[in-house]
Amino acid sequence: MGLFNKRLPSHYKDYILKEYNMFTPMQKAIFSTLIFSTLTYANTSDAGYIDHNATNNQSSHFYAGLALSAVSARESGASQGFTSENDGQDRLGNVTLLAGYNIHTNVAIEGRYSTTFTQEDVSEMSSLSIFLKPQYALSEELSVYGLLGFGKVSLDNATAHSNVDVDESGFQWGLGASYAATEELSIFIDYTSLANDVEGTYLNANAADVSAVTVGVSYKF
Repeated sequence: MGLFNKRLPSHYKDYILKEYNMFTPMQKAIFSTLIFSTLTYANTSDAGYIDHNATNNQSSHFYAGLALSAVSARESGASQGFTSENDGQDRLGNVTLLAGYNIHTNVAIEGRYSTTFTQEDVSEMSSLSIFLKPQYALSEELSVYGLLGFGKVSLDNATAHSNVDVDESGFQWGLGASYAATEELSIFIDYTSLANDVEGTYLNANAADVSAVTVGVSYKF
């Protein structure tokens, strides 16, 4: 876990290490290999990196952010609804922390941790993700991006009468947009699919789906 200690701000380490220690040996190997390979690429790409928005000829590679996420946790195949009640679904409110590194004008590596602070009914969720983030500027202020990566999702009982037990890792993806309010501060919104038909117990099903709409701010260092 030396990579986390070297690359991430100290206030993210406790969250990430807690989730990382719950991984199986195989999941730890995959997760660490993905981080190592992407950060190695970031280091070798520094010479060719040009940040057109940087001032005083200094590039802003690192960024961090804080966001709120509306999460839909549901039985696999159940209807997704962030603003409506659906059978087999629980709507959650999560706090999401993120940290990233721009390895190129159009590519970043981003890690996210999310945890529930409020829920509608039966479950609570935590997730830990690492994404490759291709991004494209539509103007000086507005950009769009994708998220492609790997992560772990845990769903647990929120009440004594719940029937929820999911703890799986797999492919995750998302789409979003970001608006630069200043040279350092940006506002973003995105949709992420965090789990699709993953094994586990969720209410009356033996598999679960999890997705989220996230709104937040990020700051370039």
